Amino acid sequence: MKRLLVLLLTLTVFLGACGSGSDSASNSGDGSFEERTWKVGFNTVEGSVRDVAAKKFKEVVEEETDGAVTVEIYPNEELGSAQEMIESVQVGALDMQIAGANMMANTIPEYATLSLPFLVKNFDEAHAVLESETGDKLKELGSEQGLKVLSDVELGFAQITNNDHPINTPEDLEGLKMRSPNDVTLIETFKTLGSSVSTMPFTEVYLALSQGVVDGQFNPLDAIYETKFHEVQDHLAILNFTYYYSYFIMNQGTFDGLEPELQEIVQKASNAARDASYEFTASKDKEMLDKMQDSFVEITEPDVEPFQKAVEPVYGKMEERMSPEIMNEVQTFLEEYRSEQ
Repeated sequence: MKRLLVLLLTLTVFLGACGSGSDSASNSGDGSFEERTWKVGFNTVEGSVRDVAAKKFKEVVEEETDGAVTVEIYPNEELGSAQEMIESVQVGALDMQIAGANMMANTIPEYATLSLPFLVKNFDEAHAVLESETGDKLKELGSEQGLKVLSDVELGFAQITNNDHPINTPEDLEGLKMRSPNDVTLIETFKTLGSSVSTMPFTEVYLALSQGVVDGQFNPLDAIYETKFHEVQDHLAILNFTYYYSYFIMNQGTFDGLEPELQEIVQKASNAARDASYEFTASKDKEMLDKMQDSFVEITEPDVEPFQKAVEPVYGKMEERMSPEIMNEVQTFLEEYRSEQ
């Protein structure tokens, strides 16, 4: 059904291009814009940080264009899986998406750089990388694939849940069946820790956990709570082992076809969406943990040093899959950044 929706979206865009050409986004010259509707899709539920970011984008665009541009929000993979939506944005069948950087890494391997385990220690470090020259290079790589990367959208640091036993040491992950997004870095991380890994769309994870198809998963606390994973998992380990973020993306050709004034509005709105995601994530971690406190049989906070040592081989393996230059740039940047703090 979702694939059918993607095909229908493609047909709609094609027919629209043959008609009035409203997506060229011209205005009348007096500051008013032609009426148009843009669709934004993502893979998490209403109330999630992606939803918060999308709503902020919608608010700014509609206010700045006096309602001429309407933004419709489609959560929970209503327009296709995360990967299908990325492909739809690439070909112009979907206007925009808040796409996980780890899923975009299937198209642009360098986008898995910040998925490297324990690469960044906190939000400030992650923000600094994304705002650096290397962060700009990552955005430029999107343009080469037909994707205008407007801004990042923060999701948070990933924690691990499972139904088998508490996680206190790296050895506790051996033999567990873990769900992972289709991100080669994350897959390799858990294989290195001795887990078997299953990839599946985010919307299928709850059922897979409840039926025992997989033992566990990893996500930021917001995603765990909003998707109710705590209802079907017994153990939570707070490790902050990888930084999760998304990119707010638009078809490059569509963006290039907008006149400068509307491009500025789109960029302003996406920056506001980014800031809203930062504020949301900063305020929600403790709140979500408190809400889930009684749902888990046990919550552990392991010493991260043994985990860091156990996953060191992942860095060498990933140099074979993505640009060693980008990896080295990020690590060098972080060393310099930390020395200045």
